[in-house]
Amino acid sequence: MGTANQHPQSGLSTSVQGETIVAISTAIVPQQGSVGIVRLSGATALAIARSLFYAPGRQSWESHRILYGTVRDPQTGQTVDEALLLLMLAPRSYTREDVVEFHCHGGLMAVQEVLQLCLSQGARLAEPGEFTLRAFLNGRLDLTQAEGVADLVGAQSTLAAKTALAGIQGKLMQPIRQLRSVCLDVLAEVEARIDFEDDLPPLDEAAIRQQLSDILDQVGRMLATADQGELLRTGLKVAIVGRPNVGKSSLLNAWSRSDRAIVTDLPGTTRDVVESHLVVSGIPVQVLDTAGIREASDRVEQMGIARSRQAAQAADLVLLTIDAAAGWTAADQALYDLVSDRTLIVVVNKLDLVEADTLPTLPDTALPVVYTAAAQSQGIESLEQTILKTMQADQLTASNLEFTVNQRQAAALTQAQVALQQVQHTIDNQLPLDFWTIDLRTAIHALGSITGDEMTESMLDEIFSRFCIGK
Repeated sequence: MGTANQHPQSGLSTSVQGETIVAISTAIVPQQGSVGIVRLSGATALAIARSLFYAPGRQSWESHRILYGTVRDPQTGQTVDEALLLLMLAPRSYTREDVVEFHCHGGLMAVQEVLQLCLSQGARLAEPGEFTLRAFLNGRLDLTQAEGVADLVGAQSTLAAKTALAGIQGKLMQPIRQLRSVCLDVLAEVEARIDFEDDLPPLDEAAIRQQLSDILDQVGRMLATADQGELLRTGLKVAIVGRPNVGKSSLLNAWSRSDRAIVTDLPGTTRDVVESHLVVSGIPVQVLDTAGIREASDRVEQMGIARSRQAAQAADLVLLTIDAAAGWTAADQALYDLVSDRTLIVVVNKLDLVEADTLPTLPDTALPVVYTAAAQSQGIESLEQTILKTMQADQLTASNLEFTVNQRQAAALTQAQVALQQVQHTIDNQLPLDFWTIDLRTAIHALGSITGDEMTESMLDEIFSRFCIGK
């Protein structure tokens, strides 16, 4: 990413000092979206804006003011768009650099033309996440807050957005830095005894043991949120699997409250995997309605069945759907044998077509079972609750999470945990103080890598490359 701009704590050098970057910061979809934003950040952002934007009257070019006017090509004088201009001058901006935003008409052409004009005036197209990277390098955000920004942009549910916002607000940064500070204090005590053993009283080993135990307890509680955070970020993939005409498409439609799949009395109607995205108690759920699995001579149906098998194997959870009136058939048993290695719920559908005392007997009484009448939208709430309980997501929806840690943060916490446990082991074995410092430094480095107090350029590249361009 270049050289010269130093992170105030890590000393990393990445983006070029004074270089101005530009990107479209809103989704651009034809005939959708009334506003498109082109964002500039850097030393020449204001000068570029002045060269392109004509503000009639006596409007003041002051920070945190919105100007009305037109964007014009400085070479031809031709008006490109009627727009608003938002000025946010350093250091009171997202990047702590001069930031300018052109609020143009949405669609494809206007924002693209404004972007090209900015590039022609000397700006460089921003890399993915480069605005947020500059905010981190300039000390406005720590690394947990930056990752919270990415999580908020990608949040698929209210609960996911809530935990992402907690990260932006520093609710993970603060305890991590506090733990690191305690580790640094312990390291300072130990190193002082190594350097000035004759001038200082002996170490209070009991107090240090307690400090390490307290840190490990907090690290353990943070690590316990990792699976919950991953579930919020990625959601569940659920495949509805069953014989033809058992009501899989009706189940999808009732669950999604829309006609996503074709429903008829003809077996084999669904020829491909139909996808729907839902949110269940704050958990994003991707539902796949698969083609009925059976022996088929039709080439197109065979392809759909093959994709159904693939979807079932890739899913986090399989809903094996059977017909209550037909009972458990040999074909159902064959399907069960196919997906029995997956996390499984049996859905007994078409409950409205049978009497209560004629429900089918299932071969495995340990399987979770849900009874539905999808055509009448009955049993959907029970299905959702069973899914949450089976996937242990009910604990997440019932908890009051302040924050969650992602995979990178969990890996660093685990490294710190192992190092601190090794310190305890070293103390128990009465090893020299030099051995204490090795693992204490490892723990301090691991904790610092979470917040960005200790970070390499390659790690920054990996993290920010996952961001969208313009953020």
